[in-house]
Amino acid sequence: MRARPNGFSVAPMSDVKTALRQTAHAARKQAFEVCAQSGALAAATAHLLAEIGPADGHSIAGYLPIRTEIDPRPAMAALHQMGARIGVPVIAGAGRPLDFRLWTPEAALIPGPFGALIPERGDWITPDTLIVPLVGFDAACNRLGYGGGFYDRTLARLAASGPVRSLGFAFAAQQLPPLPTEPTDIALDAIVTEAGVIRP
Repeated sequence: MRARPNGFSVAPMSDVKTALRQTAHAARKQAFEVCAQSGALAAATAHLLAEIGPADGHSIAGYLPIRTEIDPRPAMAALHQMGARIGVPVIAGAGRPLDFRLWTPEAALIPGPFGALIPERGDWITPDTLIVPLVGFDAACNRLGYGGGFYDRTLARLAASGPVRSLGFAFAAQQLPPLPTEPTDIALDAIVTEAGVIRP
């Protein structure tokens, strides 16, 4: 703990985010467990597709879910059928932005870092739209991730070379009070949940 000038103690940012991750993970797990019975995934998928809009000719990054992340694959398959090129993230190394390998519903998959599957082979794409996984989020579309900074670095790199749109995909239960942010944190353009779309 460090002290504020007024004498009160304040937890380091890493401790605050760790506590918030624990809260959001628990909420996500509970939402995931009732998802199949509630129809939440179908509703979230419909909202996501409506937010993305016409997809033909676009390059869109999704992700292959791990643990209790909401599953974007139904939306990814639909976007593929609409004519979009779909990629999924591949971790190139610690401290580096993500790369995106072309994905189709029939792609052969192999284990990648951190337990996520990745296509065994395929072209690399540069997405103009990203469907972004997260642990938690707030009403200003700030994202709480896993702490590696991969998406912040990726969004910064993509934005430096042209317009890019970032859409968080989550259960509504993952919403948190206003999140503490750091200079390297990049807010998302919108958050899509089964309850609808949140914009800053």
